Amino acid sequence: MHRDFTFRRRVILGGLTVLLLADAGLAALSWRMASAPKTPEQELARQAKQLKLLKSDIDRVEKIKKDLPQTVADFSRFENSLLPAGTGYSTVTAEVGDLAKKAGLRMQGINFHQNEVKGRPMLEIQLEVQVEGDYPAVVKFLNGLQRSPDVYVVDSLELASQAQSKANDIRVNLHMRTYFRSEA
Repeated sequence: MHRDFTFRRRVILGGLTVLLLADAGLAALSWRMASAPKTPEQELARQAKQLKLLKSDIDRVEKIKKDLPQTVADFSRFENSLLPAGTGYSTVTAEVGDLAKKAGLRMQGINFHQNEVKGRPMLEIQLEVQVEGDYPAVVKFLNGLQRSPDVYVVDSLELASQAQSKANDIRVNLHMRTYFRSEA
């Protein structure tokens, strides 16, 4: 009985060894075939695809290079259209107040915070405006800001708490940005 068990154990170990060697041989063959040179047609197709990608990159760069003078001119025109910093504050205060009045809102106040734009002759002005009125008036006010010839970026709107003066009135805090041309 003991001899029969030893024989079976040797047969099983021998079979496992043969299977492991076959597996290692197949893995080596698979690796060799994967790293083997491709057929000329496959290599040509791969290189054609790579060439097409490179040509599309070059075409995109050429288009950017061609459009660059117009882009620079557009940006200069934009910078020159900005309000000058010396008169910008009073102009913005008057315009925002006028838009609020036309929309039927009561403007509670406006605060300014100034930051320089590095590398550009511009100032970024952050505005905090608080208005009060009904919802359609707030929408009309925002549309007025959007249609303004000056640049206003509305970053956020917050519904503020209030003691109700009228039944449908809301108080809204607006956080906005605009830009001025620096005096330098």
